[in-house]
Amino acid sequence: MSVAPAAPRGPRADEFERVIRAGGVVLFPADTVYGLACDATSPAAIERLYALKDRPAAKASAVMFFDLETALGALPELGRRTDSALRALLPGPFTALLDDPAQHFPLAAPADPGTLGLRVVAVPELLGAHVAVLQSSANPAGGREAATLAGVAPALRAGADLVIDGGELPGAASTVVDLREFERSGSWSIMRAGAASTALVEFLLGSEFVFSPATYTADVIDDLHDYRELQRQLVLAGFTDAERDTGSGERADADGGQSPGDGIRRILELGTGTGESAELLLAAHPGATLDGLDATPGMLAAATQRLPRERFRPHLGLLQEPLPAGPFDLVASALALHHLDGEGKAELLKRVAAVTASGGRFVQADIIVPEDPADAVIAIDGVHDQPSSITAQLDWLRAAGFASAEVCWRRQDLAVIVAQR
Repeated sequence: MSVAPAAPRGPRADEFERVIRAGGVVLFPADTVYGLACDATSPAAIERLYALKDRPAAKASAVMFFDLETALGALPELGRRTDSALRALLPGPFTALLDDPAQHFPLAAPADPGTLGLRVVAVPELLGAHVAVLQSSANPAGGREAATLAGVAPALRAGADLVIDGGELPGAASTVVDLREFERSGSWSIMRAGAASTALVEFLLGSEFVFSPATYTADVIDDLHDYRELQRQLVLAGFTDAERDTGSGERADADGGQSPGDGIRRILELGTGTGESAELLLAAHPGATLDGLDATPGMLAAATQRLPRERFRPHLGLLQEPLPAGPFDLVASALALHHLDGEGKAELLKRVAAVTASGGRFVQADIIVPEDPADAVIAIDGVHDQPSSITAQLDWLRAAGFASAEVCWRRQDLAVIVAQR
């Protein structure tokens, strides 16, 4: 009889669980800011955490999980609509306010035990941890949240039983979304602005096209011809002509490495998904870091767990929202821009040009509208999928400020376009 492999666990997950179950307080990195955590069912542990940061005892705190299925399993009364909403938002930088008539975690909100603030995060160090914790930001009550361990008050660092360093975090608190009426009416509201915009929440709660990280790669391989070749060509297009002439691109293609002279230091990827293309780009440019933008929290969480923390910085947001601050030596996108209409693509490419370094490159690997209708073999719905012709896209790139733009690979209705800033 075959035995399924054990689920992966983060390097600090076992220690984290031991300290929490023993009634301790942990200072840890979340997906937003540093936090303090303790057993959500232990009055003594909660009292100690509140005293450590001088937080009023009656003030509510969120309950946090480190695995979505564990969180949903702890709340069996959730309705179908609410379950779907949580799967769209989590794991991610959201606190979901839920009706909890069974009062599963009454100590988290003493004044209103029928309401639960739920957080689910993807933290590489704590992957696989299966404890529910009461959590609060790691700052004295009323103080500023900390994006680095050094930014946490010394008294809090000294008072914790376990301190976990997760490097620099995004620094914005979670967006609090009230879902207490969602099951009955589909209505929701933002109770606190934070790391995610209202527009993104609208997209996630209103769209039928929120990708699942568990099935994404298999679905793309089923739906798209030459998917792996498209990824390979995306990576190769990131090299300059001189690097191709000296064989650097071929060496990167062959063994994932690159010569010491590689000039790529900062990469921006639009539509990072589960991190497959990002992994290839980082392997091809070992001296680079990558900022990854995606609109789906679950996909970005998968990428965060897949990619090295010291080289990857996730950004949750829509392509229509401001891009991460440049300049970037390379901007890459695989299968993302075809979800925008023509006006949206043209507007985005102007913003891409603005964050691309002088001499930098933009590489797009995507579905196109081919000149020969017989080459249109990928099924598109015309709503979520809105590919454009190569001619239109080359025109938009030049109008955006790129000095040159050309097709470097094409097969039926897939193409890779490269533009030089």
